[in-house]
Amino acid sequence: MDTMVNMQLPKGVEWTAHCLVVLEQLGSTRQLTSAGLAGVYGLSPTYLNKHLQKLAAHGLVVSAPGQAGGFALARPAGEITLADVVDALDGRGPIFCCTEIRCQGLFKERAAEIKASGPCRIAAAMRDAEDAWRASLSSVSITDLAAGVDDHSRWQLSEFVNHQHSQGGQRS
Repeated sequence: MDTMVNMQLPKGVEWTAHCLVVLEQLGSTRQLTSAGLAGVYGLSPTYLNKHLQKLAAHGLVVSAPGQAGGFALARPAGEITLADVVDALDGRGPIFCCTEIRCQGLFKERAAEIKASGPCRIAAAMRDAEDAWRASLSSVSITDLAAGVDDHSRWQLSEFVNHQHSQGGQRS
């Protein structure tokens, strides 16, 4: 029986990319707690915080602990790409792993000859596709993503952050 592998990225990639856009809009001098960031999108604060900690470990955000703490971008948003987010949360390992089935079963006796003929073309095509995908992600910065946020959403975010600040959930 054939099994199909689901090659989806973790939810945290989407969640943290959106949170980085929020942090870009706050500017470099303001922080927002993980609970505050989770509140923007109605996400689980605990689950989001785990992902934000991974971003901090990879130098994408800085984290200040405690009641007065929160998250802020670690460097300019134009220097943080979607590839950085994927790498921080999902690693740099290959998406496709060739198991050389071209050298098994009916072709087992010719395995050495087949391998000597060159790399598996399927593996090569998958590697090329992955390289193109990673290059595409590397060309999209958080600044690029933030440029697509409409004025009404910016206003809503500003109001939310101001409310969080008055409640003690955001720090300047």
